[in-house]
Amino acid sequence: MGFADDHLVPLVDQGLGNSAYLLDLGDGRALAVDAARDLRALHAAAERRGLAVAYAADTHLHADFLSGAVQLGHEHGATVLASAAGHRAFAHRGLDDGDEVDLGGLTLRALATPGHTDEHLSFLVLDGGRELGVFTGGSLIVNSAARTDLLGADRTEELARAQYRSLRRLAELPDGTAVWPTHGAGSFCSAPPGNERTSTIGAEKRANPLLAARDEDTFVRQLLASLGTYPAYFDRLAEVNRRGPAVLTGPPLLAELSAEQVRGLMADGGHVVDVRPTAEYAAGHVPGSLSNPLRGQFATWLGWLLPDTVPLAFVTGEGQDLGELVWQAYKIGYERLAGRLAGGMPAWLADGNGQTTTAFVTADRTGSRPYLDVRQASEFTAGHVPGALHVELGGLRRVAADVPDGVVVACSRGVRAMTAASLLERAGHTRLVVLRGGPADYAAAHGLSLSPGPADAGS
Repeated sequence: MGFADDHLVPLVDQGLGNSAYLLDLGDGRALAVDAARDLRALHAAAERRGLAVAYAADTHLHADFLSGAVQLGHEHGATVLASAAGHRAFAHRGLDDGDEVDLGGLTLRALATPGHTDEHLSFLVLDGGRELGVFTGGSLIVNSAARTDLLGADRTEELARAQYRSLRRLAELPDGTAVWPTHGAGSFCSAPPGNERTSTIGAEKRANPLLAARDEDTFVRQLLASLGTYPAYFDRLAEVNRRGPAVLTGPPLLAELSAEQVRGLMADGGHVVDVRPTAEYAAGHVPGSLSNPLRGQFATWLGWLLPDTVPLAFVTGEGQDLGELVWQAYKIGYERLAGRLAGGMPAWLADGNGQTTTAFVTADRTGSRPYLDVRQASEFTAGHVPGALHVELGGLRRVAADVPDGVVVACSRGVRAMTAASLLERAGHTRLVVLRGGPADYAAAHGLSLSPGPADAGS
């Protein structure tokens, strides 16, 4: 077994596509790197090993989740380590390029690696003079590099050129140095997304196409060509992390709401989010509610589709994990959680309220309708139904009035499509059909072949 097997615990958030790390320092203390506000997995890992978190390091001002570093400082007395250039407004040890922290046997060296953000640091772990591994955050990631457009279009190319230099710097480390990125498969910070989460410098030099770019201009073109859209809430969280998220004194809880209270919340501009499985939502739901099933990607779509400035009420199903629901909301800064509908849809109906149903059918039952594909652009380009209208789910609300009536709404399986249908219903659309399946199912049922490339002209 190697160093990582013995001392490093990766903590993967599959929904956001990110990895935090807990490094066992061997004396009952630990270093946490890029810990998110939802610390349940980290606490469990630390408890299993009998560890107290002595240091909490953040590689950059995260845009896709709230940092747990401040909370670890409060709960464990951890020293927060972060870039001095980030100007964080809470107690921390600011580090500049080359600064070192004695971890007690191991040394942590800060390496300035701007690109994903201005103040980005990588953290190199040294055992004496030997490089064990490097926490690369959003600089070098497996077979790629993190996106450089989070600070605005006017900074994107400048930061891409900085990213080029940062990756070249990291590539100068010995080939055997482990690479421990934060962003990975499923992360909208990854550009483009990959599947593996850890690597080595040598493996990246052999396989990473961005490291293989023949010059800086080629690197920039490749990186920028891979950038897709990202959730709207990314624009808010970096500043919250700079100020420091509020310390939580206990696990957040959901209150019980009556049907009357839910109606009042909606009348006052609040939103109802239905977290039940897609088929249950289709069978009957609160009119105007958003379908967002509780799953790994729940936080992503909550933050992309709804504001964080209005109260939210939730419709839940039997046996769903309310703690998971709340923590997913809190880790992206959604704290105005009014509560959940007590008794669920049966209580709503028993109170005399109406419900909306949405057709959720297999491809052979869709009939002849305009086909609306709400997948990401990269998915659409890989293969779509000929003549399909394409609008990414994240941008659908803005153009809902332009969508033809009576469309079949589709994604890869039906989950995002039902979310899209709920947005369209709220905008006044009726006679919608949601495809239970994906484009290949539809093509097979209708005697079609999928088309590659961007949207067809005129669609």
